[in-house]
Amino acid sequence: MNNGSMEDIQLVIITGMSGAGKTVAIHSFEDLGFFCVDNLPPALMPKFLELMKESGNKMNKVALVMDLRGREFFDTLLRVIDDLSDSNWVTPQILFLDADDEVLVRRYKETRRSHPLAPLGLPLEGIRQERELLEELKGRAQHIYKTSQMKPKELREKILTEFSANKQATFMVNVMSFGFKHGLPIDADLVFDVRFLPNPHYIDHMRPKTGLEEEVASYVLKWSDTQKFLAKVTDLLAFMLPHYKREGKSQLVIAIGCTGGQHRSVALSEYIGHYFENDYHIRVTHRDIKKRKEIAT
Repeated sequence: MNNGSMEDIQLVIITGMSGAGKTVAIHSFEDLGFFCVDNLPPALMPKFLELMKESGNKMNKVALVMDLRGREFFDTLLRVIDDLSDSNWVTPQILFLDADDEVLVRRYKETRRSHPLAPLGLPLEGIRQERELLEELKGRAQHIYKTSQMKPKELREKILTEFSANKQATFMVNVMSFGFKHGLPIDADLVFDVRFLPNPHYIDHMRPKTGLEEEVASYVLKWSDTQKFLAKVTDLLAFMLPHYKREGKSQLVIAIGCTGGQHRSVALSEYIGHYFENDYHIRVTHRDIKKRKEIAT
């Protein structure tokens, strides 16, 4: 079982096109009480995250502006994001700010600034290079704001609304047992079939019981095939769940099915729910556990 526990830690990486509003964004996060760092080099992120992790509750809301000026910076940031995706203490959110090329060109002309990727050339040349460089990062972003038609006040209000503490979405993992004889759950995202495991149904004194009872659960869990299955499935889910959360999914339904939904699927759903309860918001339900009683009556 994982040792870490998920805290209410928020890490927002603000990036995107130069001139699209990152300065307004970082000021907005400051207003929300975030610890903000502007233009942190990606190479320093691992050390910064180490300090953040060791600070306890002192740095539980952090916003970082990553102003990418070259391919090396970009590759380093992607590696750090990949490493964080495998961690169990924080899941970063990427806020990507974008705007149409003509709008960005106009903003550069108004400020009389040169583009960081084309200091001696035309702004449009730098904009096109930057857009190509950031394409993959934009594809990983959970939040993409197009600021072409936004005033600074509107961008600020959008950030305050979406990232305020009472607006943060909770990633809920629902583990559901079911019986294949009663049909597949229509709302399942992942389905695991455990009908290959020894079935307590064929032991007379266990037949009327369910996987919620210690005797049945111990019987289901004692087999080497059960232990191998649980080792593989928990390893798979430990890899997948952070990626689902990173993509912005609000909930995931993991369905565990046996024949009737009374014994094996119930015991294993309980086990999997307990396995991840320290890392995620877990809800375990048993769709068909009462079906036998309903049919009998």
